[in-house]
Amino acid sequence: MQAYPVAGPAVEPVTLADAKAHLRLDGPDEDDLVAGLVRAARASVEAATRLRLVDQTWRVILDSWPADRIVPLPLAPVRSVAALTVAAATGPAAAFAPALLRLDASLDPPRLQAGPGVPDPGIAAAGIAIDLVCGFGPAGSDVPEALRLAIRLLVARWFAARGDGKGGAAMPPDVAALLAPHRRPRLAP
Repeated sequence: MQAYPVAGPAVEPVTLADAKAHLRLDGPDEDDLVAGLVRAARASVEAATRLRLVDQTWRVILDSWPADRIVPLPLAPVRSVAALTVAAATGPAAAFAPALLRLDASLDPPRLQAGPGVPDPGIAAAGIAIDLVCGFGPAGSDVPEALRLAIRLLVARWFAARGDGKGGAAMPPDVAALLAPHRRPRLAP
């Protein structure tokens, strides 16, 4: 199973105005830098927690359906199934109604169950494509406040320490503490 982004979030969980207020910045001089730091901090929080924050579309590719036709998803939270495509043995792939997949987003990991109307792919590799809308919602305010605060703290650290060469790969302890309750365990292979 592979997953990759199709469409990123339309907004960031922390607005430029929020980030600038947290940094106590006035004026537009640092807007591009701060906006870039917000995007980078969101990506870091998503990587650390294995959660998608603001709604975005991801494509999951499967070779075939599992024997029980239940697919544990590597993404969370999953809000809906946007599209389902199954490759035919010859000719173009066929689109099927997303309603043929039953989403159980309450589990961790979320999972899909393919209904009886969904055929097996006609090719051996990458025969199934499922587009999922993942995130807490379409607005930054839908994201839990602890995750938004973690983003603001990272932006502040990176803004203050830019160019000093002291950046590290580990999350600062206060940020890690904010993220800890939201971290998702990895799926077993």
